[in-house]
Amino acid sequence: MAKFRMVRVDFWRNPVVLEEMSPEDKYFYLYLLTNPNTTQIGIYQITKKQMAFDLGYSIESVHALVDRFIHHHKVIRYNPVTRELAIKNWGKYNLQKGGKPVMDCIYSELKEVEDTSLIQYVSESIQKGEICSVYQSFCKQVVPSTIEEEVSDIEDQTFIHTENEVGKDAFMPPLEHSIVLTPEKEAVKEIIEFWDDNGFGLSNLNAKQQLLPWLDDSNFLQPKQVILKAMNIACVNNKRKLNYIIGILKNWENESLLSVEEIDAYQENSNTVQKLKQSTESKPSGRDIPGRFVLDLTAGEDWLVWSKKHS
Repeated sequence: MAKFRMVRVDFWRNPVVLEEMSPEDKYFYLYLLTNPNTTQIGIYQITKKQMAFDLGYSIESVHALVDRFIHHHKVIRYNPVTRELAIKNWGKYNLQKGGKPVMDCIYSELKEVEDTSLIQYVSESIQKGEICSVYQSFCKQVVPSTIEEEVSDIEDQTFIHTENEVGKDAFMPPLEHSIVLTPEKEAVKEIIEFWDDNGFGLSNLNAKQQLLPWLDDSNFLQPKQVILKAMNIACVNNKRKLNYIIGILKNWENESLLSVEEIDAYQENSNTVQKLKQSTESKPSGRDIPGRFVLDLTAGEDWLVWSKKHS
């Protein structure tokens, strides 16, 4: 982490910045170039919650800005699984000089990058051959770039054996050689499996990528369980759409329902109030009128006529 970052004056002459970006976009772009998480290589790990906190924005605003910078301005990429962000033209403006200290720093930082497709993305704008070759050496170590491939890779590597152990105990691998999934990847895996197995759209990668940030960028105390509960509700109501799930999550956040227990208690209380309301409406106040009673306003008139004639 550097103590400062330099921004070239021709930043303000960039056609994309000059003609396409709003004042808010320019502010956000400068933040991406200079925030404390930035590195020498133009790829760094940062959560959307951290962006919102630093900028004083809501999570929804940061979601919209990141999406706009990826799909409209096309100047960054963001991996919601590894929380890594890459800046497209970083190498063009920041990697002009080499030397052993710089190269050592670049090499050590590139080793920490989880999504190597981001290394390839940044390397395309690097003009200095010496530095570009270092980036390219890491690009050869291809890792899954899509969420499905990453989850598949996790499943395929559940157990690792040494050469001497292959065939010796294939069905009962020793515990010391098993890979333990991190809670974050386990949560991602469960949500994606639920999405794919319950008809939300197997090939809808964009929707999955928009849902996964709720694991890290929400205020929920149990984000995985809360997201799965929202997806269950969507299935019950036959509303298998991303907007419906996000609508549920936003409502819970607005009501400060941050755990599954609080949500269940709130729903149970709401159901009780609704039943009481229905029972009150179905029983009108006052005395009950007999079902066979017929009101006849003319009843007794014949008797009055007869009494007048004989009085």
